[in-house]
Amino acid sequence: MTVSDTAVASRRTSRRREARVGLLFVLPVFLFFLAFRFGPAIAGGVLAFTDYTIGAETSWTGLENLRRLADDPLFWRALRTTLIYSVLAVPLSILAALGMALLVRRSFRGSRLFRSIFFLPVVTSLVLAGIVFTWIFSAGGPWSSLLGSVGLPDGSWLSDTTLVVPALVIVAVWTRFGFGMLILLARLQDIPRELEEAALTDGAGPWHRFRYIVLPELTPALFFLAVIETTMSFQVFDTVYVMTGGGPAQSSYMLVFQLYDQAFRYFDFGYASAIGLALFVMTLVVALIQRLTLGRDR
Repeated sequence: MTVSDTAVASRRTSRRREARVGLLFVLPVFLFFLAFRFGPAIAGGVLAFTDYTIGAETSWTGLENLRRLADDPLFWRALRTTLIYSVLAVPLSILAALGMALLVRRSFRGSRLFRSIFFLPVVTSLVLAGIVFTWIFSAGGPWSSLLGSVGLPDGSWLSDTTLVVPALVIVAVWTRFGFGMLILLARLQDIPRELEEAALTDGAGPWHRFRYIVLPELTPALFFLAVIETTMSFQVFDTVYVMTGGGPAQSSYMLVFQLYDQAFRYFDFGYASAIGLALFVMTLVVALIQRLTLGRDR
């Protein structure tokens, strides 16, 4: 073995030793994550096939909870409301994030301040946001006063069975677009300026530069945002709990709220776990569909 071969072997041994040391430091966090993230998820999947109530004996019921789910009209109503909410919230959140990212993409005086302001709702407590928007959408609040000043009905949106879901969508867009803006802004800053400058020289307008240069480069980030936004929309709970409690007349009653009701109001943890399992499967299917459509080229 030559001196160079010896040096290469020594470097490989040193790298493997460093990798083992790094894994040793990561191991406690990984075990903690495994126990408190995957452990409850696996336990919930198992409980979906049982009749489990705190303080009572657990019995295996097989597919009984899933059959009960299929025959539950409240589940289908909650699913329909969740889908309507998601269909409205996901594209609007992404469009708002994209618009704000394009707005603050260029450096100008105060651009960092605007970026911070736009990101501020992301780090705001959802409970606090729900309380504030409950006041905004209340009868006599700023939103109803604004509508009344232009001759539109000025009642509370949260008391209207038709308008309560759009009100929740507005809150979702406000609280989530800053995260998407940050993701898209990072991707926008990686696009070579030479491409847009060349297109501008060739006479391409703003729309053509966006359509043929910017948008293709944003496809991976948009796919990522679509999956994240869909997951968050399917799992919405905080704002519904604070602002409407599932009302009025269960018009904002969504899947996670039903899961909460079954688990912590009726203490039927087996049925609640079945709802969680169904929600997980639906979220996974939607993510796969998005992968086949939005992400098929990347």
